[in-house]
Amino acid sequence: MQGETLIFGYGSLLWRPAFSHGSSAPGYVKGWARRFWQGSTDHRGTPAAPGRVVTLVPAPRERVWGRVYAVCSAEAPAVLAQLDAREQDGYARLEVPVVRRGAVAALALTYVAAPTNPRWLGDAPLEQLAAQIAAARGPSGTNREYVERLALALRELGEVDPHVERLLSALAATEQAPR
Repeated sequence: MQGETLIFGYGSLLWRPAFSHGSSAPGYVKGWARRFWQGSTDHRGTPAAPGRVVTLVPAPRERVWGRVYAVCSAEAPAVLAQLDAREQDGYARLEVPVVRRGAVAALALTYVAAPTNPRWLGDAPLEQLAAQIAAARGPSGTNREYVERLALALRELGEVDPHVERLLSALAATEQAPR
């Protein structure tokens, strides 16, 4: 539709967009994977104890499901300024092709953290990811809650992300581990 800007959310924007938008629909991007490789010192952790949040990493044969929000072009500058501030801790705005259910592909804006940003944590063994997430807390809440809400939001879309589900299981195991 003319007169709108599309925004693709694949992390906390799924359950808390917190910006003015018109319609929204499930959608996906191809050639990416969702990974907990970005550090969070401003929302789900602190500078002394960073949490881990998702970013997109190149993965040619994969796809990432999320939500595509349509923002009226007149409101887009204010919404993007708000999102730029929200995603300032290592994320850059990127234009990506997105496919919405029942629609043709279109271009959408999303936020991706690259390995060159100062908060990048990268890959780690699943147990290490879970231990760090289980211990992290920031101004927006616990890091564990972030993982749980992401898994629930994806299930509500009718999608399952194996990386998120494995991490959720590993987090459950940290609760049962002897202290």
